[in-house]
Amino acid sequence: MRTAKIGWGTRIAILYGGFVVLMVSLVTMSMKQNFSLVSDDYYQQELAYQNTIDASRNRSALSAPATVSAYTKEVVIGFPAEFAGSSITGTVHFYSPVATKLDRKFDIAASDNVMYIGRKDLVNGRYI
Repeated sequence: MRTAKIGWGTRIAILYGGFVVLMVSLVTMSMKQNFSLVSDDYYQQELAYQNTIDASRNRSALSAPATVSAYTKEVVIGFPAEFAGSSITGTVHFYSPVATKLDRKFDIAASDNVMYIGRKDLVNGRYI
C-alpha cells in the first residue's frame, strides 16, 4: 500500500490559491459595505461650526444644564429655571449614530420649562 505524498510545489500552489480566494472574498465583502455620511452637506455645516461654539459658551453660563429623561412612553426635557415665563425657541435634534434616516428633529414646545416627546415618534435605539 502506497500513500500519496504532496510535494512542496503543490503545497505552495495551495497556499497561494487560498490567499487569492481570501483576498477576493474580502474585497467582495468590503464592496457590499454601506458607507453613509453623517450628513450630505457636511462641508457647509463645518463652516457654520462657530454657532456650536457660541451655543456651548451660552450653555456654560446657565445656572443648571437642561435635563433629558427617557421613560417608557415619553422623553422629558427639562429646561433651567431662568427660562421660566419666557418663550423658548429652537429645535431638539435626536442624532442616531446607526443611520441618518433614524435622526429626528422637533421644534421646542415647552410648558412650565418642560417639553414632552412621545416615544412613538422615535425608533427604539441609541440617540445622542
